[in-house]
Amino acid sequence: MRGEEGPAEYIKEALDVLKVQRIDHGVRCLESDEVVERLRNEQIVLTVCPLSNVSLKVVGDLRDHPLPRLLAEGLKVTISSDDPAYFGGGMLTNHIACAEAFDWDEAVFRQLTRNAIEEAFVTPQRRQELMARLAAA
Repeated sequence: MRGEEGPAEYIKEALDVLKVQRIDHGVRCLESDEVVERLRNEQIVLTVCPLSNVSLKVVGDLRDHPLPRLLAEGLKVTISSDDPAYFGGGMLTNHIACAEAFDWDEAVFRQLTRNAIEEAFVTPQRRQELMARLAAA
């Protein structure tokens, strides 16, 4: 479910009707305290694509992106890429852009990576391997 194109109510409907496990983008959840609380309590991951959000004019400038607020709200967020050939940025480019825009330290990126590993569609063994690599890095 994409949570950037419609109001927060769309996210609520996706959770209620479709029983989704993740919300792509999800930045519009901040329009509803109820939706934010539910995402936080149920630990529904938001796969946020910051450079795509800028390209699609969800935000005018990356520095104005709600990613820091999503994290401050205690939401489970990952940084993802959305059609890199079209929007001009793969995973690394999105991470570097966020580091520059938000002046995040390593701890923030470790948490974002941990969130991504926890929510990846992989086997438990692969998840364990990735978590071990993150811990060793």
